[in-house]
Amino acid sequence: MADLVVRSRRVLTAEGERAAAVAVEGGRIVAVEPYDAALPGAEDVDLGDTALLPGLVDTHVHVNEPGRTEWEGFASATRAAAAGGVTTIIDMPLNSLPPTVDAAALAVKRAAAAGQCHVDVGFWGGAIPGNAADLPELHTAGVFGFKAFLADSGVPEFPPVDAGQLAEAMDAVDALFVVHAEDPEHLREAASSAAYADFLASRPAGAEHAAVATAVAVARRAGRRVHILHLSAASALPLIAAARAEGVRVTAETCPHYLTLEAGRIPDGATEFKCCPPIRDRANADRLWEALAAGLITCVVSDHSPCTPELKRRDTGDFAAAWGGIASVQLGLPVIWTAARERGHTLADVVEWMARRPADLAGLRRKGRIAVGADADLVAFEPDEEFTVDPHALHHRNPVTPYAGRVLTGVVRTTWLRGSRVTGDRPRGRFLQRNAGGI
Repeated sequence: MADLVVRSRRVLTAEGERAAAVAVEGGRIVAVEPYDAALPGAEDVDLGDTALLPGLVDTHVHVNEPGRTEWEGFASATRAAAAGGVTTIIDMPLNSLPPTVDAAALAVKRAAAAGQCHVDVGFWGGAIPGNAADLPELHTAGVFGFKAFLADSGVPEFPPVDAGQLAEAMDAVDALFVVHAEDPEHLREAASSAAYADFLASRPAGAEHAAVATAVAVARRAGRRVHILHLSAASALPLIAAARAEGVRVTAETCPHYLTLEAGRIPDGATEFKCCPPIRDRANADRLWEALAAGLITCVVSDHSPCTPELKRRDTGDFAAAWGGIASVQLGLPVIWTAARERGHTLADVVEWMARRPADLAGLRRKGRIAVGADADLVAFEPDEEFTVDPHALHHRNPVTPYAGRVLTGVVRTTWLRGSRVTGDRPRGRFLQRNAGGI
């Protein structure tokens, strides 16, 4: 007898959408059979027409604990993730204190997260000037790769690298490098202003294009994998396409805010919309959607980067002074589904972009798919139900979001982590490591 059987007429399996029954034993999927198959289970859940998705995988989350836990923390971030259908996150190495730039700092972060996680959690390491010698040990300790900034990160303990320092890091360890690609030579200091247009002008698309060119050139010479984080500027897409065509192992992601928000619709002083790189215009977003559909952009992840309300400076509306980051780990699925269906995309497309491909990026072959042998990370999702975003109803620590008041389509009803319902009261998340659990 299975521990759990979940039936739905809309199961998003690894082979596509179909009516099916999914059987779970010991936290793994052991069978995917026809909807009305005789599969005895200790619990048998029939969702009817409610869709059953694989748990989403968000490889770009800033949890900020320890050190800046008033911004966010493992308990609140993972509870929000589960409420949004995300069952795996990979935490970024900066904004916590200490940043995850050596094995000792990784141990501190794991200790802070222990017993708090409602979903499974992995960790990125960080590449900063002077720590190349620490990277092999950190990689052996289980991080999924290394994040580097080519421009100021916003926090002094995680300084940017130049092309030579990025090359030194890549030479030190054969790993995946994930890069915040903005070139400081193309950025200018934003003047104090409540006008979003002024902030946008300080971070032009050319800064992304130049930094992507740098990251690709270094990866080409080093023979390493490089992943461009949170791509905003569509002008860099031909460069990525050309590099891939010549065999450079380069991939790119984008985020819900770059696909669904528009610079021209951001009100003056609405600093909850500030992020780096910035939200650009509708024509730019259209090109990002085209690249996503074509597979040039491989995945959509949140870049969940929250802070306290005070740091967003809504009191003055000054974009230059406000912290840059979008808090959206709970909302990514409905935000993308709402926009995707309007553009003719299917729920299977959304699952590909937000579950399987991010899992594959990190090497998590048992995550992000409904298939025999995969972890039983499952989501009951009502694809036609609407709701209005209330920031105070969200689970991340501080009620700030640019999606406040938006009507979105798609409601998460239930999230299962390895076959157990995530209720928010008992953390069952595990730590994931490269070449270890969950891979």
